[in-house]
Amino acid sequence: MSLQAFFRQLGRDLVTQKLRTFLTVFGITWGTVAVSLLLAFGLGLQRQQTRSMAGLGDRIVIAWPSRTSKPWQGVDRGRRILMRGEDILFLERSVPGVAAISPEMSTELKARWGTKVRAVRVSGVWPSYGAMRNMIPQEGGRFIDALDQARRRRVVFVGNEIAGDLFGTQDAVGKVVQLGGSPFTVIGVLQPKEQDSAYSGRDHSKFVIPESTFRALTGRRYLDDFIYKAERPKLNASLTLRIRNTLARRMHFDPSDDQAIQVWDTTEMFQFFDTFMLAFNVFLGVMGLLTLVVGGIGVSNIMNVVVDERTREIGIKMALGAKGRTILLQFLAETLVITAAGGAAGLLLAFGICRGVSHLGLEKTIGNPVLSPGIAILTTVSLGLIGFIAGYFPARDAARLDPVVAMKV
Repeated sequence: MSLQAFFRQLGRDLVTQKLRTFLTVFGITWGTVAVSLLLAFGLGLQRQQTRSMAGLGDRIVIAWPSRTSKPWQGVDRGRRILMRGEDILFLERSVPGVAAISPEMSTELKARWGTKVRAVRVSGVWPSYGAMRNMIPQEGGRFIDALDQARRRRVVFVGNEIAGDLFGTQDAVGKVVQLGGSPFTVIGVLQPKEQDSAYSGRDHSKFVIPESTFRALTGRRYLDDFIYKAERPKLNASLTLRIRNTLARRMHFDPSDDQAIQVWDTTEMFQFFDTFMLAFNVFLGVMGLLTLVVGGIGVSNIMNVVVDERTREIGIKMALGAKGRTILLQFLAETLVITAAGGAAGLLLAFGICRGVSHLGLEKTIGNPVLSPGIAILTTVSLGLIGFIAGYFPARDAARLDPVVAMKV
């Protein structure tokens, strides 16, 4: 049989039973939509939650100098650990593997612009703080830089919500605001971001100034905390150990005293969430795949019925010289065509649903479902495998029929 004749006969067989073909295709379409949407919503939720967690900082470590919990070299426990900017500079220069580090001092000051007065949280930091904490400026502005820090400039980076509260719809960059009774020039406004955790208030309501300026303005000497990150997230734990040991020698406390310098390694939060979402997505994928398998079972049952109904036809073909592999390929191709049609329809429908949901404004709660190439490939491979298995056994039974017996049915 020529290839053209083969496909012409295949089309005729599918068209002959329109309702049966439609219902079979519908079953595969429904299974494809199920597995695609479950994985797409799972991926969208994962990306949204990751963005929210990264609002605090992308896999950073936050450390607070506290009190010793163990006696050391004749000094009883409970001694307060006081750190200055010089100590952070020493860590940056002497501890290997520090990708970025910044001290942080915070206090509450009154900010005045025109007739508006607001109590705001003000943090004094180094320029590296902005990148670590994902404090990205809006277009036309900037974060504090090395010259601001070196020259103790009176410049301020403003959170987006407090900027809207003080300046309304006006462009805040370039405005001069009174902060603690001193004039400060606004150099940037925070780009709106998702942030689901914090340790001293949300960034959208903060003022950030150079650490050197903060000390001159407030007279403070000791920092509240410091932030750092390793060159790679998985190295944060070993870096924390080296920093604690270095500070123990410098500040004279027991290196095993984890209360003297308390740390929050946000990498652990990301690792837990990644593991949880992997298990969650696997669960969703299995549920969707089972739905697809049910559709495949339906296809297999339909093909068994088709073989029974066309037994006489198969016998005649074999009596006229059709080989077993031709019969096998005929029914297998019919199954694969049905599966491919249902799969294509399912993927298109799933894509349309994902696009529709993304315009409903539900991103902050469930994220935007993403029908990624990986999901499409996984679904296609699953469809092909299920379609082949569903069609192979009925096709094999048809190819093994005895033509003499088949023609008598």
